[in-house]
Amino acid sequence: MVIGIGGCSNSGKSGLAKKLANCYTTLNIKVLCQDNFVKRRDFLTKINSHVNWELPTTIIIDEYISSVKEANNHYDIVICEGLFAFWFDELNILYDKKIFIEIDKVTFKQRKQVDLRWGKEPDWYIEHIWESHLKYGQCNLPVSDCLFLDASNKINIKKAVEFISF
Repeated sequence: MVIGIGGCSNSGKSGLAKKLANCYTTLNIKVLCQDNFVKRRDFLTKINSHVNWELPTTIIIDEYISSVKEANNHYDIVICEGLFAFWFDELNILYDKKIFIEIDKVTFKQRKQVDLRWGKEPDWYIEHIWESHLKYGQCNLPVSDCLFLDASNKINIKKAVEFISF
């Protein structure tokens, strides 16, 4: 089974992927994060002299898709998470289950302002991240094909487990 998890930066995609993996301890599970398939910095575009991480073109998509397919041959569950989880049609057709984590702008900004994993981001870039999410990070799939979870509060892991149970 291949599960796609998408949502904005700081919405909880990685956390949900880890929690789901921990729910199925008797199965072989592989988590693939799109962040691990980003092109080198010197191959990325810039915006106001800042590396623009917020474009689907930052992902080495062929390598990512190959990794998903390969993992699907060796693991019971493959969890794919990333900002652009639902942008690429080639990925969407691989997913057996799709989960989109929704977050409101205020909560996103509050979380992003205290997230120092990559250093303090300027306010204009935080706004750029949000705008890019609206453009490239949405789940435009039919509601019946996707579980939508609210990240403004604690994510309902039970609801996610029920959705993907097989």
